[in-house]
Amino acid sequence: MLQALGHLLPIAVASAVSSVPIMATILILLSTNKRRSSLPYLIGWVLGIASVVISFTLLASVISEPSSGGKQTGNGIAQIAIGLALVTFAIIVWRRSRGKPEGEEPKWLATVGSLGPWSSFGLGVVLNLRPKAILLSAAAALSLNGSALTVGEATIVIAIYTAMSATTVGVPVIATLMRPEKTEAWLVSTRAWIARNNRTVTILILLMIGVVIVGNGLTRL
Repeated sequence: MLQALGHLLPIAVASAVSSVPIMATILILLSTNKRRSSLPYLIGWVLGIASVVISFTLLASVISEPSSGGKQTGNGIAQIAIGLALVTFAIIVWRRSRGKPEGEEPKWLATVGSLGPWSSFGLGVVLNLRPKAILLSAAAALSLNGSALTVGEATIVIAIYTAMSATTVGVPVIATLMRPEKTEAWLVSTRAWIARNNRTVTILILLMIGVVIVGNGLTRL
């Protein structure tokens, strides 16, 4: 189980530092709807992470049967493909960002602060269906499925992975609901920092985690 956690740790970190859900969290917490919308958003985000990972874990069990030599060729090839897709995604982000000024936020984020509880819950779930989030969840599922865990062990690992992935949303939400006067300045400065550095951080994370996943895949061949 510890080996499985070791494989999932970098993927969980990459999921946790994803700028889009963090920025959505900040905008909700800076809005007048924070007390009625932030918790539903957090719940939707957590349930979305767990649901997607569990779904991919069940799907991965179909392709990860060991070969006659004990190798997990299907699992390894799938992980390599996902890792290369993440590296390609990083290159695309880099090429598209050249010549564009930093600090621009997606237009749809401007509406996040006005969302009600159910819409915020739905947003938390839907953000797990972005291409980057799906690739990371699929990689986590393949790493988990290739570790020969029992159902109980897999449940514990998925719970830990989900909790780690959700920390950058959960901690600000809980802290703001408990001490809103202490967190507002931090939220404002964090929003500005993310706007300035989002592209650079995204590219570096995608490149690094892509290489790690490719390496994990190669060990399965």
